Amino acid sequence: MQAYEAVSHFRLAQGEVHLAPYGNGHINDTYCVSVDTGAARPVRYILQRVNAYVFSDPYGVLENIERVTAHLRRVIEAEGGDPQRETLTLIETLEQGHGYTDSTGQLWRMYAFIEDTISRDLPDTPELFARSGEAFGRFQRRLEGLDAGQLHESIRDFHNTPVRYRQLMEAVRRNEAGRLGEVGPELAFCMGYGEQVQALVRALQAGEIPLRVTHNDTKLNNVLLDAQTGKGVCVIDLDTVMPGLAAYDFGDSIRFGANTAAEDERDLAKISLSLPMFEAYTRGYLGEAGQALWPRERELLPMGAKLMTLECGMRFLADYLNGDKYFKVHREGHNLDRARTQFALVRSMEENWDAMTEIVRKA
Repeated sequence: MQAYEAVSHFRLAQGEVHLAPYGNGHINDTYCVSVDTGAARPVRYILQRVNAYVFSDPYGVLENIERVTAHLRRVIEAEGGDPQRETLTLIETLEQGHGYTDSTGQLWRMYAFIEDTISRDLPDTPELFARSGEAFGRFQRRLEGLDAGQLHESIRDFHNTPVRYRQLMEAVRRNEAGRLGEVGPELAFCMGYGEQVQALVRALQAGEIPLRVTHNDTKLNNVLLDAQTGKGVCVIDLDTVMPGLAAYDFGDSIRFGANTAAEDERDLAKISLSLPMFEAYTRGYLGEAGQALWPRERELLPMGAKLMTLECGMRFLADYLNGDKYFKVHREGHNLDRARTQFALVRSMEENWDAMTEIVRKA
């Protein structure tokens, strides 16, 4: 088993080693490594095999994590914080690097386990969502001084709404699964945003907003929470940390956490933007990141929420037209249901646009 091979190449505490699958991630293979040293509780680590199919340059991903965590450690120390707890700690290999390539060519890495923390999948209260906003806002602020040009692009055009729009148009042209006749209203909805999808990219090109180091997967379960206080301790899952826009990170959180219904809800009447959840996240995020962001960046946060939601819907719709090749489906028309949900949320955002912009202004 390659996991046992990999473990033997990292510098661990001395003792009996135990290995077990860990977590519910869908991309990388993840294990908890426990070392029984004779102390009251074992020394634990997280071991991961980087998915080279999703991340075509796994060594570039590792370099990004090395640069980002090194920068964060310096900032956290300067702020008087605890870098062992507030950012991920890569474990060295016996060869003095941070990655081990196994006999099959797969790249492995290991982190110190951050004890006395929990994770949650869904932000079921505004307070919990505000804690998520604080964590990602703090993460953004602390990365302000790191040059985004130093990082690799982990997944090309991962968050690039104009590119996703063009990919949808290409899926329409191919009509690979023969489903084009089923999606007339949804396609018309997307085509109505042919110009608006350019909004954030054009702001970047005009120098109104900066290219930043961003997380690009800002779900609540990528924040470790203190088991006692519930406060955000550490942002994890840094595989998609790369150059990006603050509005994309903010917007993806809102798309995920401020929807009043499930992502694949068929009853579109249940779908709306929860303003209390939007306000809570915005308050938490800008309470930490606000002064680090440019004024125009703050103004464009609602646009980030709308475009990230639209982008996700376009990806679902394109995948439906392509024959459901990218996203796993569990029923007939699942990706179309998902697309419709996202588009309904976009409509709700537009109905609440004045309230959203006022919440951002006050925060």
